[in-house]
Formats: sequence, C-alpha cells, structure tokens
Amino acid sequence: MNDMNNSDSTIDSQARRQMLLAGAAMAATISVPFTASAAAQASASSDINTAASSTRFVEVDGRKLAYRSVGTGKPIVLCHRFRGVLGLWDPAFIDALAAQGYQVITFDYSGIGLSTGERSYNPAAMVKDAKDLIHALGLKDVVIGGWSIGGIVAQIYLAMFGQEVSHVVLLATTPPGHLVKTAEQLFYDAAAVPGIGLENFTTIFFEPSDAGSRQASKQSFDRIMAQKTARSPDVPADWAISQIGTTPLNPVFPSDEVLNVLKTTKTPILHIGADHDIIFPIENWYALNAQLPTLNLITYPKSGHAPHHQYPEMAATQIAAFIKGTHKA
Repeated sequence: MNDMNNSDSTIDSQARRQMLLAGAAMAATISVPFTASAAAQASASSDINTAASSTRFVEVDGRKLAYRSVGTGKPIVLCHRFRGVLGLWDPAFIDALAAQGYQVITFDYSGIGLSTGERSYNPAAMVKDAKDLIHALGLKDVVIGGWSIGGIVAQIYLAMFGQEVSHVVLLATTPPGHLVKTAEQLFYDAAAVPGIGLENFTTIFFEPSDAGSRQASKQSFDRIMAQKTARSPDVPADWAISQIGTTPLNPVFPSDEVLNVLKTTKTPILHIGADHDIIFPIENWYALNAQLPTLNLITYPKSGHAPHHQYPEMAATQIAAFIKGTHKA
C-alpha cells in the first residue's frame, strides 16, 4: 500500500474513532419534545404481523421518524444494522418474536429510509433517534436491542438511559474496547457494493462455506424480498461506507465509559452471535465474559453476521426465554 493510501487510512481511522467516542458524551444532551396525545395514539397502534404491518411516523424535533410495530405486549425496540432500513429485517424473526407476546418496534434512523432529518452514522445521533422514538410512543420499561452497529447504539442507550431499560438484546455486534480479533477485509469490500443481491447477502450475513447456511440465506433473502413494496429506500452504499471507512479498526467502539457500565450494570444483557462473523467476531465477547456480570452469550454454529435470520424461530424463542427468565437486580 502506498504512502497516500496509508495517510488516507489514518485519517479515516481518526475520524471514525472520534465519531464513536463522541457518541456517549453527546447522547447526554438529548431532549425529547412530543405531545401526550401523539404518544398515546402511537403506542396504541400495532399490527398483528409483518405482512399486515404499515409504516407509521412520529414527528420529533423537526423531523419524522418512520417505524413499524408488530405484536402486543412488553415493547422491544430494535436498532438496525449498517445500511439497514425498514423491510430489511427478516419477517420470520420479527413475527416469531411478536408471537412470543411482545410489541416489536423497528425504525429508520434520521435521514435514512423514510425518516427525514440529517442522516448520520454517528452513534450520538442514532441514540437520539431511539430515545426520541421511545418517548414519542410513550414506551416504558423497554427491551432495547440492536443488530450490528445498532448493537453499539443499544449499549450506549443502556449507558445513558439505563433506568428506562429492563433488558438489552444484542445481535451480532461488538463490545467496547480493544478487540482480540478484528474484522475481515471481506466485510468492508462486500459492504461497499451497491444494491442487495443474494451472493453479497450470503457473504456478509451467512457462512458461504456451509450448504445449510447458504440454504438459510436463500430462504431469508426470499422472505425479505417478498416484502419489497414495504421496504424503505436503500441507504446509498458510497455514503454509508464513507461513514465507517474501508478497512478494519481496533477498537471499533472505543468507549471506556460504556465498557465500565457493562461491567457494573444490573441490567440483564443477551448477545446472540455466530461462530464466523466477518465484521464482529464472537471471540471479542468471550474475552470479556468473566468481566461482565449480567452477560449471557449464545453462539450459533456455521453462521455469520445475521444469526437471527439463519435461525429466526430459535433466536426469538431464546430472546423470549431470556426476557422472561432474567430480571434487573
């Protein structure tokens, strides 16, 4: 690699580190204006399953946040992955989770998909989106969850607003701090490809070397594509990759503050991961296992960055058992 590329990589790394470090500090300034009547109306609305779901909006702080709500019961708010929008969650997973007796809420971040406002992959802005939505819907005692970069958002949310959270559900994400195993370059190369195709979908989210995982990828891909008319507009690949850079980092999530919260929290935390996640290796969670008193770890075999899409019913069942079987001390 030539000197110019090395310089660009250093600049990218510094910018990304500054972005992530800023997240926890900036999130503390969040304010949430909304009307009580809007909150009551929004929280009462929920669809029975993904096929019947419609996109709704709440207006907060001069922007509209697009969201969907499936099922009834204790609320689970799921923060999306990198380049994720409404309609890119596997409906089999969402419906299975709702069938366990939960109100499952997904949403588009500001400026992404059908949400308005300024788009950003700055965790502070993403946490504000989750906070604004939860307050606008009048949700209480929520389960905060997140997949991939959404899992980083969920961890910062716990650190900032832990009193509002009963449980944390993390899906294929990274812990804060130094990593014992970094991402593969393959992820950054594949994540920069525009559009959504089965081959790239399998490469990023499943285990291409395993026939069973490839079959699960095709099934999940088909389920997602079947709801294409309900999908939000895609996130532009060139903009998205410019926000996270083009090469692996260590750490990805450099926040001693959040790590200290994970080490001292009394809130139950579940992480569902895969044995071959090319962006957020599960080994980084196992390295911290003895230090995180409320962490529960589940690892799925022969799977990738979307374990809950490869095993949607099992993931939903295990999440429900975790929520019902653990309590804040």
